[in-house]
Amino acid sequence: MTETTTRDYSETLYLPKTDFPMRAGLPKKEPEIIARWKRLDLYRRLREASTTRDKYILHDGPPYANGNIHIGHALNKTLKDIVTRSMQMQGWDSNYVPGWDCHGLPIEWKIEEQYRAKGKNKDEVPINEFRKECRDFANHWIGVQREEFQRLGIEGDWDNPYLTMNFDSEAFIAEEIMKFATSGQLYRGSKPVMWSVVEKTALAEAEIEYHEYTSDQIWVKFPVVECGGTDAGAAEELLDASVVIWTTTPWTIPGNRAISYSSKIHYGLYRVTQDDLPEENWVQKGDTLILADVLAGAVFEQSRVERYEHVRPVPAEELASITCAHPLREMDLGGYDFDVPLLDGDHVTDDAGTGFVHTAPSHGADDFEIWMMNRADLEARGISPEIPFTVADDGTYTNEAPGFEGAQVITHKGEKGNANKRVIEALKESGNLIGLGRMKHQYPHSWRSKKPIIFRNTPQWFVHMDKALEGGEGDTLRARALKAIDETRFVPGSGQNRLRSMIENRPDWVLSRQRAWGVPIAVFRNEEDGRLAPGPDFAANEELIGRIKEAFTQEGADAWFADGAKERFLGGLVNDPENWTQVRDILDVWFDSGSTHAFCLEQRDDLKPHRQGLGGKDYVLYLEGSDQHRGWFQSSLLESCGTRVHAPYDAVLTHGFTMDEQGRKMSKSLGNQTFPQDVIKQYGADILRLWTASVEYWEDQRIGQEILKTTVDSYRKMRNTMRWMLGTLTHYEGEEVALADMPELERLMLHRLAELDEMVRRAYWDFDFKKLVHHLLTFLTVELSAFYFDVRKDALYCDPASSTRRKASLYVIDKLFNCVTVWLAPVLPFTMEEAWLERHSDENSSVHMELFPELSANWRDDELGARWAKIRTVRRVVTGALEIERREKRIGASLEAHPTVHVTDPALMAALQGVDMAEIAITSQATVTGAPAPDDAFTLPDVKGVAVVPGRAEGRKCARSWKILPEVGSDPEYPDVTPRDADALREWDSAHAPA
Repeated sequence: MTETTTRDYSETLYLPKTDFPMRAGLPKKEPEIIARWKRLDLYRRLREASTTRDKYILHDGPPYANGNIHIGHALNKTLKDIVTRSMQMQGWDSNYVPGWDCHGLPIEWKIEEQYRAKGKNKDEVPINEFRKECRDFANHWIGVQREEFQRLGIEGDWDNPYLTMNFDSEAFIAEEIMKFATSGQLYRGSKPVMWSVVEKTALAEAEIEYHEYTSDQIWVKFPVVECGGTDAGAAEELLDASVVIWTTTPWTIPGNRAISYSSKIHYGLYRVTQDDLPEENWVQKGDTLILADVLAGAVFEQSRVERYEHVRPVPAEELASITCAHPLREMDLGGYDFDVPLLDGDHVTDDAGTGFVHTAPSHGADDFEIWMMNRADLEARGISPEIPFTVADDGTYTNEAPGFEGAQVITHKGEKGNANKRVIEALKESGNLIGLGRMKHQYPHSWRSKKPIIFRNTPQWFVHMDKALEGGEGDTLRARALKAIDETRFVPGSGQNRLRSMIENRPDWVLSRQRAWGVPIAVFRNEEDGRLAPGPDFAANEELIGRIKEAFTQEGADAWFADGAKERFLGGLVNDPENWTQVRDILDVWFDSGSTHAFCLEQRDDLKPHRQGLGGKDYVLYLEGSDQHRGWFQSSLLESCGTRVHAPYDAVLTHGFTMDEQGRKMSKSLGNQTFPQDVIKQYGADILRLWTASVEYWEDQRIGQEILKTTVDSYRKMRNTMRWMLGTLTHYEGEEVALADMPELERLMLHRLAELDEMVRRAYWDFDFKKLVHHLLTFLTVELSAFYFDVRKDALYCDPASSTRRKASLYVIDKLFNCVTVWLAPVLPFTMEEAWLERHSDENSSVHMELFPELSANWRDDELGARWAKIRTVRRVVTGALEIERREKRIGASLEAHPTVHVTDPALMAALQGVDMAEIAITSQATVTGAPAPDDAFTLPDVKGVAVVPGRAEGRKCARSWKILPEVGSDPEYPDVTPRDADALREWDSAHAPA
């Protein structure tokens, strides 16, 4: 037919058509998708589909149930969800069971705050009534956090989470500590612990943070009263001298029992020679002091002494023979007439102070260790190794600090008491104070109360790190833990060295807390002989453990604190119940969470892993922040190694902390917090998830409005590409095209899918989500949207329906869509579900039920990939030249161009053989020549051997495809289009002709 009027060809084009919106509207859309997942019962369906698979279990490190989630929670839970979903889609049974840590001081603290606000005294409330209020508080926040986590798109068993306060959980936790008791690993000891006077409990290292604090600092003389050695003259010289110590904790002086020195430091005897010292000066002419040589000048300056002399060196052997008097010995206070020995210690340095360390084993870890290490030698010298209890739990001195009873070290409000002042005044009066000052430094504080803590000797419950276990010599908890670390995969690898170092150097594990809300250390202690029940020497262990566990299972740990508990559990098992004391301390919450493998992993029928490291095929991963090397990772390791010999996990993955855009720690006072709830309300959870997957999460990350805008922009580009694929696939009828029949460009895209498939699986296994997101988003926006789709739009829109090129492209786009949607579903579960349902609208369909597609090995064609890398290099020069032409307004669209491409590089020219450069460059015409280019041809500095001379296409403009070709109009039936478009119109008209 001959067209006599202009025809509207738009109806004949296969343009994209889709209801998938350009604007995501995620804040509104995501809750609808969550509701759909609940209707589908997606979690149950995933479990049913996985019954025969090996298990990949990401065991949830329980968050604390005491407030709304923060950005750290969002990062943590999103990372876990990405892992869980990706492993499920790779063919594992990846069952995520969320959990909550419910016991411990933070919740007690909140209830006590409520009591104080009401003028209520906690000590007057029955303990189980108080515990019920703590339980109710935890339950409330579990409900809040559960909703907030689900809003993030986290898939898991939210109807049946594990809680450390569930009755059966408390029963298993109690059973675990009783295992330590029966094996002889649990013991009651006396040790300096970090103690919060405000909170009235011992604190673990993980509960400590450091803040600037102003301390009193003093320099104190310890008079030498005994000196060994063969040189009587030298000994006589030292008997007139004093050893000088420096400390920032004057209140610990009543607890002093020794002085530590280092055999690696040079010491000397110094004499004051200055005549004009004021009478009130604490140091006078003729005084002789023993000091580290490098610190002597600073000490004399502090003592306001300008002239002094170095009398002679004092070698380490001589120091070892010295015994001093306590500086308060002559004060007639009673109790300070013991000898003070000098002990060689590795912890002593000459960085500051005097080169000698005041050693109070009641008040410091190093002090305690060196005192206990020298215990046998001390007894041989007639020195009692007993460690005093100088400070009570309320921060006041006991009667074991004679002369200072009742003085306050720290008040119940966390303020400095009068103990320092009392001790300093006594030292002045004794004549042994030679210097006094103030110092600002970093000092440990409780992270909850934000108040300073003290080190004090307390009766606590410990687990031996180095006691021989059933394996004999060498089989210790420390040895087991170190072996388990070596057998565990750590990501990043630095985590292994960090945890190993902590285990190598950690002291015995302190487990007890003097609080009410928690699982008790469910043992009894015989006050006459120290035996434990249950314990290694108790005959009725099985019966007693059974009674306790059954009661806890039915009533919770409240059963331990109920009236008559001792008689209930011990009744009939001992002949002397009056000699047995029921332990009232509770377990540190790290033991609770460290036992979750026992009452969650090992007890749930849908978990119960048979792990790879133990002869099975299942895999267990622990994922938390890097601070958990000293927290949950470590407590879980020690608990499991102590009771099961091995670690509870196969791999440990850690992430850093989230900072603001300037890299500052987020804080309420700075007003720089980013709240996940706000991000979700403004942008949607998928934006927060995309940010999580895009950052180097294993380091500290940054977030803020500008960073989120960048994330939104990346998301928008990705979404538009997905939208274009959906619109184009409206015309796909499912027809397959054999690989051999496809054009090279389609085979290239399948090759790229094969390459990406390998990358995707590797990246998910390596937890390298940044690499995954970078490669997939680059593929979508650069390789597909800006290259392949751009090139193929002409064929897809304008080719005849029967065109093999068009059919092959639709087939490939279908594969591209399916692969990318499934691959990105773990990261963007809402968006990929929305896109998937646009193509697969069955009411029971979900992308999250899919597995990563198994791609044909024939798709991989490295030779083809290498060839097209060269072709695209040439294309980049062409598009660069055309961009200048557009900018200078010499052409409008690229179809107006006819570039001449000069290729003098033989490898590039060989790659171009058989390639339609006009098609690849999206021009109407193109000429490729090996002739040298003119001097003014366009080139790129990084591409040698390629130059482009732009020109304008010649011919008429096709009214349908807009190509400019001489052959437009050569078909008389369709005089204003190209022959290709004429064929397409002929097919279209035939298909749409009236019946």
